[in-house]
Amino acid sequence: MTKLKADLALLMVTLGWGISYYLTDISLQDMGPFTLNSNRFIIAFLVAVILVFPKLKKISKNTVKYSFLLGGVLVLVYLGATFGTLYTTLSNVGFLCGLTVIFTPILSSIIYKKLPGRKQTFVILMSFAGIALLTLTEDFSINYDNLLGDLLCIMCAVAYAAHLLITEKAVTFEDVNAFQLGVLQLGTTGLFTLILAFIFETPHLPSQPKYWGPVLFLSIMCTGVAFIVQCVAQKYTEASHVGIIFSMETVFAGIVAFALAKEVLSLQSYIGAALMVASIFIMEIDFSKFKIFEKILNNDNRFT
Repeated sequence: MTKLKADLALLMVTLGWGISYYLTDISLQDMGPFTLNSNRFIIAFLVAVILVFPKLKKISKNTVKYSFLLGGVLVLVYLGATFGTLYTTLSNVGFLCGLTVIFTPILSSIIYKKLPGRKQTFVILMSFAGIALLTLTEDFSINYDNLLGDLLCIMCAVAYAAHLLITEKAVTFEDVNAFQLGVLQLGTTGLFTLILAFIFETPHLPSQPKYWGPVLFLSIMCTGVAFIVQCVAQKYTEASHVGIIFSMETVFAGIVAFALAKEVLSLQSYIGAALMVASIFIMEIDFSKFKIFEKILNNDNRFT
């Protein structure tokens, strides 16, 4: 897999996650957040095991260790995203969860003591400006009616940034199989959320046929396929790079919210979405081929 193919695969994952917020909103009409998350991760894990069982032989201890760590972090990710859906708009859920693009390089800089290059910094700032235009009111103030849900979504973004960095570290070990890691983390997340469901709710499968479709799509496409693809693709690209691609989730979520949930965006929001789309294209362009930009954009800065 080349870096471009990895980016395209991750972009398709992002499209699925943009759709997932609308499907989550539907599914929450039938079950609580813990029950929904346990269903989607356990179903995703079981389907993956059935389809690829031969590839799950000879799993290393390091792969199991990291799968439990990633599963614990994913619990926080999905608690933030799912409860956030209950307390803010679908558009805001998608947009604020996209703040992963900001938190990933910040955490990376703290851990590795390496600042992002100028090109990546420019793209991050552009994405941040886009998210601000998408989420703030017209006078650029905070919408306090949605504050609780917005804060939960921000927690989701921070946790997912940590997930990207842990995955990036895990797949560098020779004895960690990226594909197996992607499958096993589904099972550990499902186990953790099922325990929480028994504590705070009454776990159950979808009670009506109309809820099975959304839950199965969330389980198979938005969870199973998505996290396995992410683990494999991260062997070929950096966590900060992935975070920028995943910021497109906010745009896809806004489109779905408009088309299916009838949430109408303002002109300010559309400008923000355009900035985020442009940031993806800028990130993918190799400016080293243009001598005028070479010295400006391609420069690594390190802490002294």
